[in-house]
Amino acid sequence: MEFVERHIGTTKTAQGKMLAELGYISSAELLRNAVPPSIQIDHELALGSALSEHEALGAIRELADRNQVYESLIGMGWYETITPAVLRRNLVENPAWYTAYTPYQPEISQGRLELLLTFQEMVADLTGCEIANASMLDEATAAAEAMTMLARVSRSKLTRFFVDSGAHPQTVAVIQTRAEPLGIELVIGDPETDLDPSEVYGVLLANPTTTGELRDLGPITQRCHDAGALVAAVADLLACTLVTPPGEQGVDVVVGSAQRFGVPMGFGGPHAGFMATRQSYARSLPGRLVGVSVDSSGNNAFRLALQTREQHIRREKATSNICTSQVLLANLAAAYAAWHGPDGLRNIASRLHSLAGQLATGLQQAGLETNTSFFDTITVSVNGQAKSLVEQAHQQRINLRLVDDDRVGISLGETATADLVDRVLRIFTGSGLAHPSPDNADAKPISGIPKPLTRTSRFLSHTNFHRHQSEHEMLRWLRRLSDRDLALDRTMIPLGSCTMKLNAAAEMEPISWPEFASIHPFAPESQTEGYRQLISELESALAEITGYHSVSIQPNAGSQGEYAGLLAIRRYLTDMGEGHRQVCLIPSSAHGTNAASAVMAGMRVVVVECDDDGNIDMGSLTAKIEEHQANLAALMITYPSTHGVYEQTVGEVCRLVHEAGGQVYTDGANLNALVGVAKPGLFGSDVSHLNLHKTFCIPHGGGGPGVGPIGVAEHLAPYLPGHPIVAHKVSGTAGVVAAAPYGSAGILPISWMYLKMMGAEGLLKATEAAVLAANYVANKLKAHYPVLYTGANDLVAHECIIDIRPLTASSGITNDDIAKRLVDYGFHAPTMSFPVAGTLMIEPTESESVEELDRFCNAMIAIRAEIDEVSSGNVDVDDCVLRHAPHTAEVLTADEWNRPYSRRKAAFPLEHMGPDKYFAPVGRIDNAWGDRNLSCSCPSVSNYR
Repeated sequence: MEFVERHIGTTKTAQGKMLAELGYISSAELLRNAVPPSIQIDHELALGSALSEHEALGAIRELADRNQVYESLIGMGWYETITPAVLRRNLVENPAWYTAYTPYQPEISQGRLELLLTFQEMVADLTGCEIANASMLDEATAAAEAMTMLARVSRSKLTRFFVDSGAHPQTVAVIQTRAEPLGIELVIGDPETDLDPSEVYGVLLANPTTTGELRDLGPITQRCHDAGALVAAVADLLACTLVTPPGEQGVDVVVGSAQRFGVPMGFGGPHAGFMATRQSYARSLPGRLVGVSVDSSGNNAFRLALQTREQHIRREKATSNICTSQVLLANLAAAYAAWHGPDGLRNIASRLHSLAGQLATGLQQAGLETNTSFFDTITVSVNGQAKSLVEQAHQQRINLRLVDDDRVGISLGETATADLVDRVLRIFTGSGLAHPSPDNADAKPISGIPKPLTRTSRFLSHTNFHRHQSEHEMLRWLRRLSDRDLALDRTMIPLGSCTMKLNAAAEMEPISWPEFASIHPFAPESQTEGYRQLISELESALAEITGYHSVSIQPNAGSQGEYAGLLAIRRYLTDMGEGHRQVCLIPSSAHGTNAASAVMAGMRVVVVECDDDGNIDMGSLTAKIEEHQANLAALMITYPSTHGVYEQTVGEVCRLVHEAGGQVYTDGANLNALVGVAKPGLFGSDVSHLNLHKTFCIPHGGGGPGVGPIGVAEHLAPYLPGHPIVAHKVSGTAGVVAAAPYGSAGILPISWMYLKMMGAEGLLKATEAAVLAANYVANKLKAHYPVLYTGANDLVAHECIIDIRPLTASSGITNDDIAKRLVDYGFHAPTMSFPVAGTLMIEPTESESVEELDRFCNAMIAIRAEIDEVSSGNVDVDDCVLRHAPHTAEVLTADEWNRPYSRRKAAFPLEHMGPDKYFAPVGRIDNAWGDRNLSCSCPSVSNYR
C-alpha cells in the first residue's frame, strides 16, 4: 500500500459510499463543484511522483549525511545539551504528547497543563520571579514582547527603550524590527556608560552578555527605578542555578530560552522561550498562562487563565499576536528539570563553570586576555588571529564563535569534557590543561562568578522536582499525565481551522537524528549542506503549491508569518513612496491574530462586514475601499473563508484592492482546501503565511511548535525576513522576526517528508478527501443542527459551522454544554464560538476514516436527542446530562447518585463504548473562579488529597 493511501483515512469503497450520499460520482467532481472555476488551476503541481516511506527515508538520510556534526562551542543562545532517553522516547517521540492540541478544552488537557504549570514553576523559581508564562516562541521574541509589555505597564509618556549592546545580535535585531512600526525609539549601548534612565521608559539588560560577562544588575536596576524606568533582563536558566537571578536583583521582567534544558539545537529551533515577572503584572503577560481553578466537585483543576486568547477577543486592541507557543518544548524542558532535580541542575552548571574556569586560566597563563567574570562562556582576545584560530578549530571538528577579527568566543554545553577543554587550549596555546579535571573529586573549582553574585536562595522545591529522578518514576509520571489527555492517538479532533491531521511516524523519525538535531544555526555552510538543500527544496515546493515567487521559512508561528507578511507590505509601500498607506481592511470573520498583527505592523484596522451567507459583503468592501483609497495598504482575507466556504468573488476582491493601490494578504490557515486545486499567488494574492503545523503535517504538540512561513509575489521578495548573522544565506534583507535565520528548522524534515511521500497526485487526493469529509459530516448533521454557511451548489469547503443558537434559545443548552458532553462520548470538541458566537466549527481532515466520521456524527446526533429532552420540558436544563458533563469516574462511582438520568447514560451514552472508554480526570472547570483566585504555580501535593 502506498503512503498516500495510509495518510488518507477513507478508502475508495468508503469514499464511494460518502459520495453517493452527497449525489456525486467522484471526489474530483465534488471539488470542481465547490471551488470557483475562475481560480481552479488546469495543471498538476510540479512536484513529481510520490516516494514510498522507505524511499523517502533513504532520500532524507542522504541529506542528513551531508550535515556535519561538530562540537558546538558557538553559544549565542544555543548550546550542546543531552536529551535524556526516557524523555526523548516517552515525550518527544510519543504521539500522546506531540499530537495533542492547544489546551483550550482543559478538562481533557490536564496532563499537559500540569507539565506546563511545572514549566512555569521552574522558570519562576530559577529567575527569582513571582510568576512565569507557559512559554514564548524563542528568546528574541520574548525580549521584543518584554519591550512592549513594559511600555504598557509603565504608563510612561516616553517612547524610548534602551537595549543592552551585550545582548545577542539576533535578539537586538528582532527588537529593532518590532520597535520601528510601533514608534518606539531604541537606544543601544553599554548600560554602564550609555544609559540615562530618565530618558527611557524601559531597559533590556543581558546577563550573561553575548560575550560571557556577568553583571551586577542591582545597581543599574535601582538607578532605573529611581528614574521611573522599568527593567527587563535576558537570563540563562542554567546560569541561574549558580548566579543570583535577575528577579532577586529587582528586575521587573526576565526573558530567555529553555533550549539548554534537554532541547536539541535543531539548526535554530524550535525552543521554548520564557517570560517571568511580578505577580502584579500577571494580567499584562503576553502568550499563555496556566492557572489553577476548581472543577464541579471542588477538586483542583488546571486551565489557561486570563488573557489566554486575547488576540481573538480584543482583536486590534490586543497587546500581542502570540497564538502558538512552544508547548512540547516547554514540557520537555520541565521534564528535564524534574529528571535532574535542583541538585542535578546545579551539578551540571557547576561542572560547566569549573571547565570554563580551567579554560580561562589556561588562556590567561598563555598571556591571552579573557573576560574575568563568566558562567560558561569565555571570549578571548587574539590580536587579529580570530579567523585563523576558528579555522584551526574546524580542523579539530570544533566550532568556535568568530566574534570579530580580534576575538573568539567559546561557550561550553552539557556535553563538554576536560578532554574537549584540553583540545581547545591546544588550539590557542599549543599546550593543554595544567591543572586538575573537574571530574576529579579533589579538583578545586575556579570561579568566574563574583561572590556578591553567587546564588544563595533555594529553587525547585516543589515535589515534582524531587520524586522523578528514577527512570521508573519518570516513565510512570509521563504516562499518568498523558493518560489524562485526549490527543489524535486516541480520537478525532474535529477543530475547525486547525487541521488536526495525521502526523505519520515516518515524517517524525528524522527530527531525532543527530545530523538534524545537533546542528547549531550559525554552523559554517560547509557543515550544513543537507539542511540548506532540504530548506531550498521545501521553499521551492511551497512556492509551487501557492503560486508565489519566493518563500521564507523564518517565521516560527502562523502569527509571526502574518506579522512578517504585513511588514513586507509596509516596507514595499514605503520604498514606493507610499508610506502614508497604513489602513488594513479585515473582514469581521477573520482570525483575531490578523487584526493584532496588523497593529503590530503599524497599520490601522478597518473592519469589512460579511453578508448573510458568510461571504465578504461586496458593498461594504467597496465602500471601505472608496473611503480609505488614498491610505489603503492592504486587505487581509482567509481563503477558503473562516466561515468554511469558497467565496466566489475572491478574484474580484483582489482586483478591487489592487486598483485602489493596496496589497492582498491571504491567511493560509485553510490551505488544506486549496493544495493542488488553486494557488493564492495566481488568483490575485500578494502574500500568504502557511501553517506547516496544519496543512503540512507538523504536529501541534499541545499548542506548539508551529511554523508559519510566508510566500510572496515577486515585487515583495526583497522584503522577506533577513538576519544579522547569516544575511547572505536567507531570502530577504528586511526585518528579523525570529532568533534563528530559518526559524524552527529542526522540524522542517516533517513537512519535507510529507511532500515527498504524497507527491503531486497525492496532495490533490488529500484535498479532495478533506473536502469530501467535511461535506459528508455537514450532510449527516444538517437534519439535526443547522449548517450556518454553504457555498456554491450548497457545498462547504474543508470545514462547516453548525449553529447552536436556535437550540440555546429553545432549551438553554449552549455550545459549551455540547463541548463538555462530547468528552463523555470520547471526543475533543469542535472549535467553539469562532468565527460566530454560539456555534461549533467542525473540520474532519482527510486523515479520518469513515468509521471515525460516523462515530463523531452519531455522538452529535445522540447529543441532539439529549437536547430535545430538555426542549420538550421532560428534563430541567440545570440538572440534565449535558449541563453536568463531563462525568468523572469519581462522580460515577460515588455512593450517592441523585441525578434524573442513569449512571450508564452519563458514562456510556452509545453502544460499543466499553473497555476503551475515556473518562475525564476532572469535572467541568470553573473558569471565573480561577480568574478571581489567580494561582499559577504548582499546588502542594496535600491539595490533591
